[in-house]
Amino acid sequence: MIKFNIKKGLKGIAQTTVNEENSAERFTKPMPLAFATPMLVSLMDLAAINAVKKNLPEGYISVATKISISHLAATPLGMTVTADATLTDIFKNRLTFQVSAFDEVEKIGEGIVERYIIDLDEFTKKMLKRKKPREVDF
Repeated sequence: MIKFNIKKGLKGIAQTTVNEENSAERFTKPMPLAFATPMLVSLMDLAAINAVKKNLPEGYISVATKISISHLAATPLGMTVTADATLTDIFKNRLTFQVSAFDEVEKIGEGIVERYIIDLDEFTKKMLKRKKPREVDF
């Protein structure tokens, strides 16, 4: 197995401004015009990606396998949300991050993100071998 230049304590951030495209209304109506939980998950995951991506060898990426967060407060349109991730555990190619998110007023989310380091080419080849037409029996 390849050795990765990854150490506990690596940090990453990701930031966005709440707008109609990332609001709960985008997913279903009626909903509040507030930052959507799926978008919060995505922003926290992006912070975890950003924590390690520059330390990975060429051809390697990390992919999410488990995300568990709590969405603590609603953020209205126009506010900025910043997510941060800290690498807290490494086991072989499994990375665990503590994540949190804040808007301009308070903490709005917290949780754990788990990602695995993979060889993108090998992963893609395996994935495409699994692709076959779906057999439907009605």
